[in-house]
Amino acid sequence: MKKLLPYLIVVVLASALVVTLWTNRATRPGRPIVGTIVPASNSDEISASRTNAIVLASRKVSPAVVSVVVTQTRVVTYDPFGGLGFDEFFRDFFPRRAYRQEVKSMGSGVIISADGDVITNAHVVLNATRIKVTLPDNREFAAELEGLDETRDLALLKLKAKDLPAAALGNSNDLMIGEWSIAIGNPFGFMLEDAQPTVTVGVVSALHRDIKSSGGGQVYADMIQTDAAINPGNSGGALVNAAGEVIGINTFIFSHSGGSEGIGFARPINDVKQFVSEARGAASATNSERRETGLDVAVADINPLLQSNFGLGYRRGVVVVEVEAGGIGETIGMAPGDVIRMAQGKTVNSASAFARLYEHLTGTIDIVIDRGGEQIRLLYRLR
Repeated sequence: MKKLLPYLIVVVLASALVVTLWTNRATRPGRPIVGTIVPASNSDEISASRTNAIVLASRKVSPAVVSVVVTQTRVVTYDPFGGLGFDEFFRDFFPRRAYRQEVKSMGSGVIISADGDVITNAHVVLNATRIKVTLPDNREFAAELEGLDETRDLALLKLKAKDLPAAALGNSNDLMIGEWSIAIGNPFGFMLEDAQPTVTVGVVSALHRDIKSSGGGQVYADMIQTDAAINPGNSGGALVNAAGEVIGINTFIFSHSGGSEGIGFARPINDVKQFVSEARGAASATNSERRETGLDVAVADINPLLQSNFGLGYRRGVVVVEVEAGGIGETIGMAPGDVIRMAQGKTVNSASAFARLYEHLTGTIDIVIDRGGEQIRLLYRLR
């Protein structure tokens, strides 16, 4: 037995060495252990780690990001011989014809209050005759324009609704270059036919950018630059931080292709807050200045808000802002957006003067309105 002891020790040491070498080889980086079973608890941890700050921020804000569908009326001129050199000869026989054409466009918006305030870009809703807002849950609402600022490229819409999902607004003054930025909007909405917003991720690339428009007529001052993908249809959507707060409203991109090339710009949310405060004040003033009349219509003096809201070509005058269903105004053919040029043979200069004319109705109502550039005379004999 004493003679076999050295051999047994050698065999034991050799066995230990083989086990050690095999273990080291199997656990080296890039050489996973074959047949390793991952405990259920580890799988849960992996799933939990996927739900990161970006996922949580997207879940928090996405329900408040809406599609904004705008209907505009454009005047189209048709020339049957345009460009063929026959204009002079045939002009008297075949004059140019102009007709109105409805055109639809689409952008994004962000609900900022539970009672229906929606922020978007001014260029999304400019000259709109109708605005429709669709929520991610497919609810649809007609929207009214409450405020417009082309310089800041911002617009405030109002929905007649309550208990809507509203996004939390952050503070754009404490942004850091390099922090996460999340763009949420509805690019190519007509093609996707889906109300669910698209989420893209990048960083805050730069702050306080001043950009001159391609036409050179406007300067976008103090913009946030981001490389989060922004595409056509994203205008008016939310730029969000990792805490799930809106830090900007996506406005435009630099692009040679027409799509995202990693250089996008958003209006800082602190500018948006200031604009909303001003717009709400203007809307309140407009409501207080409206005049009710004996015709069952409300009128107001034209101001920039009403001019934009109804797409008016007039800067001054009196506009019909509301027509009561079944009232005299509706009976004689008046409609919201009509500009009143004359009443009872007199030029109308103010809403208050028009309201005084029709405090007491007698005889014949004689009103001349401008509707989309067409002069219309409304005559109605009272019984």
